[in-house]
Amino acid sequence: MTDAASRPTKGHRRPHEPCPMSRALHQRAVVADAHNDLLIAVTARPPHRWAGYFRERWLPQLREGGVDVQVLPVFIDDRFRPEGALRETLRMIECAHTLAEGNADEVRLCLDGDDIDAALADGRIALVLALESAPGLDANVELLPTLHRLGVRIASLAHWGRTALADGSGEDATGSRLTEAGVLALREMERLGILFDVSHLGASGVAHVLELATRPVLATHSSARALLDHHRNLTDEQLRGIAGTGGMVCVNFLGEFLATAQADRTVDRLADHIVHIAEVIGVDRVGLGPDFIKEVSDDTTPPCCEDVEYARLLVPGLEGPRGLPLVTEALIRRGLPEADVEKILGGNVLELFRKELGRPA
Repeated sequence: MTDAASRPTKGHRRPHEPCPMSRALHQRAVVADAHNDLLIAVTARPPHRWAGYFRERWLPQLREGGVDVQVLPVFIDDRFRPEGALRETLRMIECAHTLAEGNADEVRLCLDGDDIDAALADGRIALVLALESAPGLDANVELLPTLHRLGVRIASLAHWGRTALADGSGEDATGSRLTEAGVLALREMERLGILFDVSHLGASGVAHVLELATRPVLATHSSARALLDHHRNLTDEQLRGIAGTGGMVCVNFLGEFLATAQADRTVDRLADHIVHIAEVIGVDRVGLGPDFIKEVSDDTTPPCCEDVEYARLLVPGLEGPRGLPLVTEALIRRGLPEADVEKILGGNVLELFRKELGRPA
């Protein structure tokens, strides 16, 4: 039974609950999340539980958040590197196929824009496989066609540190560009129709990619450095370079990349980053890359080992996919036209995926 204190009253909403008008807009829009590490949580379970666990734990959250297109990054934890990185990469890819096959009434693993359109027409969530930093490759670029055959359609070459292909933004002081193997990887990805993801790539590496790229470049989960000087964020110059390739930037929701003070890590501050990027490169080049790590942490961290400092990284209300309608409301409050909000929520990502995903050069 609901007690009187928690029961909503007429004309009032619970904290972090969007208004009916913005929720209606959110429901009719295509919503695309360019970065959710949920595969880490699902693969932590035994293989026979993968499909069922996704259905029980994650599908309700995606549905409540209105997610229509979900990018699934394959991220390999340090404990698997270097020897087990390729095995864990293949295991996570198998997990994605297994959960898609086991929930075929609700989701579809998509290889191109036609697959995505078919999934959306059926009311299913379109899933897209990505590699985050690709440690399983090491310098063996010849494996990219293999991973493409297995369904990978987006890839980045580094995380925080150094790989055989490039340096992550945590190594910016080195001034390193792509390695020879990294350049080959970019060329091979463009040939295959795998979108190149510059999120986490070091500044010199981003510049190198923008010099070489002949196809659109994507940032799956990056915010604006003009609003917070963090090495994970993108400068206005980098934003313009990405847009110049025909690509786009999907904004990260983690409070650590939005504001220095915890009190300033709000949905409205996230809207600041979205609006700034739209002002710099145009509203047609902006999307959402939430990086909902709390949900993954909750699924994989034993209660005895919970990180008590973890909450400071989060934006209240945006701990998981259920909070996505709050972003719609924040953008409406900022006075953005509904058509522009729909583009940011997922229309832009959908358009890019239709044009580029899985399309060979």
